[in-house]
Amino acid sequence: MKIHEYQAKAILARYGVPVPRGEVVFTAEEAEAAARRIGSSVVVKAQIHAGGRGKGGGVKVARTPEEAGEIARGMLGMRLVTHQTGPEGRIVQRLLVEETLPIERELYLGITLDRAQAKNVFMASSAGGVEIEEVARSSPELLLREPIEPGLGLTAFQARKLAYGMGLAAEAARGAAAAMIALAQAYEAADASLAEINPFVLTTDGKVYALDAKINLDDNALWRHKDLLELRDLNEEDPLEVEASKYNLNYIKLDGNVGCMVNGAGLAMATMDIIKYAGGNPANFLDVGGGASAEQIRNAFRILISDPNVKAVLINIFGGILRCDTLATGVVAAARELEIRIPIVVRMEGTNVERGREILRESGLNFTVAQTMRDAAEKVVRLAQ
Repeated sequence: MKIHEYQAKAILARYGVPVPRGEVVFTAEEAEAAARRIGSSVVVKAQIHAGGRGKGGGVKVARTPEEAGEIARGMLGMRLVTHQTGPEGRIVQRLLVEETLPIERELYLGITLDRAQAKNVFMASSAGGVEIEEVARSSPELLLREPIEPGLGLTAFQARKLAYGMGLAAEAARGAAAAMIALAQAYEAADASLAEINPFVLTTDGKVYALDAKINLDDNALWRHKDLLELRDLNEEDPLEVEASKYNLNYIKLDGNVGCMVNGAGLAMATMDIIKYAGGNPANFLDVGGGASAEQIRNAFRILISDPNVKAVLINIFGGILRCDTLATGVVAAARELEIRIPIVVRMEGTNVERGREILRESGLNFTVAQTMRDAAEKVVRLAQ
């Protein structure tokens, strides 16, 4: 689950990471009042779940409270397009009004899971303020890494090593090291999957601040973080993905025209790959899970075909826990109830597969049955075209 910058900063501040003074606002009048309370020039920042906001016009400096109000008036309700939003952009519905700082240097801090090491890894770089992917590609020597040992966290030694590695002097290095340890504590306590501060700034008076912040939370751990679950902003999520989450369906919308319904994440990825191999483009990732009921199948189907880009559907199921006859019953019921007119290709193997195929044949509906994954992919791509 993604959260907004101001929400991420509130979490970081709770653990001792220095952040600028700021307030979230929803109207131009609130922006002007917040700037007046801060009492200095402010930066007005659009709050959306995407990076690159500055380049898209979503970050502007105001020298007076009145100017902050004018900027907010033009920014609220705008469609902000960045390289991460895609051409459709995001509608700005809230802003962060924050004090400006006398910046001397921009650095980068981040934590995420390194699957190769099976550990979280802390990253730091002296090249902050730009995309870290570009730093890793063009100047990999500037990206420093320290593995975080489970049960130990980021140690003081590691934090000092990273701080000095970024070229910070002694006093600034002490402040940076303390902020790094606090960031690691916040990451672990929130069950995050990603935490970034970019830029992490050093000011002219030798202090450090998280000028920006990004935290992604692990959905699987939200059951023990009811307070963090409340930070979810449904306006920033795709409506179909929000609907799928109500039924515990793993659905991610893509931009292709072949709808996919599969049980098991690995099989779902393989299905998407083979559709691409056959010359098509998947319209979604949809894993209904191993123990899906006929009701879940019906809801999955309804969500899948709600995407107007879907021109054909491929159902690829291995009947283990989810029996093939249960799947077929759900698919037939959904096709009748929703009056589906687009082609449907079904490939099933596993428990009760013959009974499942019999249910499809007896339905009287126009299903195309495939024997192999390749056969299924080729058929659905041809039908989608």
